[in-house]
Amino acid sequence: MIETLMRESGKFDEVLENVEKYRLQIIYTQIDRDEQNRASFKTHKYRVDTNEYFYPASSIKLPVAALAIEKINDQLMRDFTLFSDMYIDSAYAGQTAVYEDTSSNMGKASIGHYIKKLFLVSDNDAYNRLYEFLGQLEVNGRILRKGYKDVRIIHRLELPLTVEQNRHTNPMKFYNNDTLVYEKDSEYNDVEIKSDHQIHLGKGYIKDGVLINEPMDFTYKNAIGLESLHKVLLTIIFPENFYPAERFNLNRVDYNFLYQFMSKYPQESDFPYYGGKYEDDYVKFLMFAGTNESIDRNIRIYNKVGEAYGFLIDMAYIVDFEKKIEFVLGAVIYVNENDVFNDGKYEYETIGYPFIRDLGQLFYEYEVKRPRLHSPDLSKYNWKLWAE
Repeated sequence: MIETLMRESGKFDEVLENVEKYRLQIIYTQIDRDEQNRASFKTHKYRVDTNEYFYPASSIKLPVAALAIEKINDQLMRDFTLFSDMYIDSAYAGQTAVYEDTSSNMGKASIGHYIKKLFLVSDNDAYNRLYEFLGQLEVNGRILRKGYKDVRIIHRLELPLTVEQNRHTNPMKFYNNDTLVYEKDSEYNDVEIKSDHQIHLGKGYIKDGVLINEPMDFTYKNAIGLESLHKVLLTIIFPENFYPAERFNLNRVDYNFLYQFMSKYPQESDFPYYGGKYEDDYVKFLMFAGTNESIDRNIRIYNKVGEAYGFLIDMAYIVDFEKKIEFVLGAVIYVNENDVFNDGKYEYETIGYPFIRDLGQLFYEYEVKRPRLHSPDLSKYNWKLWAE
């Protein structure tokens, strides 16, 4: 079905004729509601293959954000909340401390504020701090216990740290006013976490300004398959459709918080305030990548994107409150013509953004026309109705 729609549109012929080169994977879920507004799914897949590795880049932040909230809830401490003041120390090479965050309304760092930045503009430091809060062993144990066997969360982003440095995570303390409510010691994961087989991609890579003419090793890189990313999103958007053991330990306030900041556009945020720095399309690849235009506020995209090494990823729950449509769409495409990493030469603008934008618009237009027995009540996701 996915390929049929793409071929009928005539916009995807170049990629479809070279799907192995572009390492293309797509997953699309139709959502239908019954008389009680209960959702059921029909999922279609195109070239989805757990064994075909893609570097997840920032898409790995989606489960990390949910797991950070879950860890707070698991402490069963009423005074330890998403917005308890967070003080991060350093205890090992490569670590840095945090004692304030001037972009928050109170000038302090917190798990909640980092999650805001993680979704609003895909802030890498925000993800790194959640990774440090969880710890390498714990974050992987938590996601594995939910049944995700192809997920590895084993390094910070955008920092030149070694495998060993990423096994160490910072000590930190949390306060409400001046009262200590939670303390986490520095941690070291003595269990090696890596792919169970060697992963080498490309023809070469740049290291310290020098071209290394051999494939790059991704064996110790983060990983999450497209189906797993899809399920993580579904369990956040539709927790009632999954068994308790599969869900994140979140309450209604937590879900509302996630729905708000997963779908908010940067210009709608006061804390942090981004001024005119980011356009609406900045982290909304499906439907809008590269458009630099204002997005209709009736359209909300609850998603997490990734972009690195020539890989473009987006996994999104897309809603139009006015047209009463909803669907889930996820895709990964690899646009690195010379197969060299770290040289800054990727075809994002010429191939990647147009492809993923057109793909989102294709399925949006299909969903607008697709008949439904029951019109969905989507007010649960419309933060404009209940937030702030």
